[in-house]
Amino acid sequence: MWPFRSHKQPARRFRYESFGGIAQLGTPRALVFIDRERARSLGHTDGGSTWGGDEASLDRVLTAPLEAHLQLTNRCDAGCRGCYTGASPQGDRHEWGPVEWKRAIDHLAERGVFHLALGGGESAHLPWLGEIAAHARARGLVPNLTTSGLITPEELERLRGWAPLFGQINVSLDGVGEVYARVRGCDGFAQADTAIVALRRATRHVGINCVVTRENFDHLEELFRYARKRRLAEVELLRFKPSGRGAGCYEQLRCSDEQHRALLPLVLRLARRYRRRVRLDCSYTPMITAHAPDPRLVRWLAIYGCAGGDLLIGAKARGAVTACSFAPPPAGGPNVDTLGDYWGTQEAFGPFRRWREAAREPCRSCEYLALCRGGCRVVSAHVAHDPTAPDPECPRVQAFAMAGTAITRLPVIHSGP
Repeated sequence: MWPFRSHKQPARRFRYESFGGIAQLGTPRALVFIDRERARSLGHTDGGSTWGGDEASLDRVLTAPLEAHLQLTNRCDAGCRGCYTGASPQGDRHEWGPVEWKRAIDHLAERGVFHLALGGGESAHLPWLGEIAAHARARGLVPNLTTSGLITPEELERLRGWAPLFGQINVSLDGVGEVYARVRGCDGFAQADTAIVALRRATRHVGINCVVTRENFDHLEELFRYARKRRLAEVELLRFKPSGRGAGCYEQLRCSDEQHRALLPLVLRLARRYRRRVRLDCSYTPMITAHAPDPRLVRWLAIYGCAGGDLLIGAKARGAVTACSFAPPPAGGPNVDTLGDYWGTQEAFGPFRRWREAAREPCRSCEYLALCRGGCRVVSAHVAHDPTAPDPECPRVQAFAMAGTAITRLPVIHSGP
């Protein structure tokens, strides 16, 4: 388990799990997994049926996701060429409204979900976005928001007023200046920058989401420099995935193998130089483990591969549950307001949960399988036409395919300066 030392504030919420439980802290803001012994020492002694039998490992599916990514709308006016949802100015027919989303939040709160990631489309277009965020807070969930920043002045002013409701607001920024337009196919940098400046005045919890592509990889330092200039604490780097309109331009925008191999040392250098907190999405785990870090360190840092259908779930604008924001709804799957019974079924989320038994070489014999989980299911489904196939962009998988046998390890990355 991860270490859990005493803090000034007790856990805000606690959820029992077979291994012990998950404590949500306010200071620092974190979810901490603790074993049964430590849970008891903190006064959490009523594990009930969840603690029945032997203490289980972290490899088991949790009793509920940690977070839910809710696509509140598929409406967006930007028209970015790589949009992962295929959003349009009209949005989708029969999208849910505030009544349905509040009902879903109530259900997720009862299940013990901790965080919500609210997005779209562009959810800042919705006049009831603040109402949804306030309802989540009232039910004990922390709502976070992703926005393009490509919104009207009136919508931006409204969003500034709602800013204190969100745990974190990240603005999608796939490059600085002309790089932004080259990646997205629309010139929105100045407008996104205006939104960042305005939101940063309203709250310090503002960061950047950047989808890393072949076009902007060599310009990531400019993005970190920009983040320091705008006093943004967080830069979140997302792997480009073949979803929505992104499937049509995947071959043009996906990073090369050389870039994927260079990602970790580049990110460590930029984080140290510009003193920004960096988050890498779960699909980058193969690019991290290819550098042969100590598996115990990887686990301690909570670096896991595909978390879809386990640590997180998604929901489309009409409420359909997905394993992650980039995956289609599973056949026969529920809406997010009726997740409960489906979550515990053996067939839930199909290949997203069958990663261990479906693993084939080089994954099957890889020492990081329990951490990496075979990589990104969405990329495998698109490239290999098989969501259970090893992630074809994993450096080890590429080396295995070229060599036919041996797995190539990259140089070990040290944490020192």
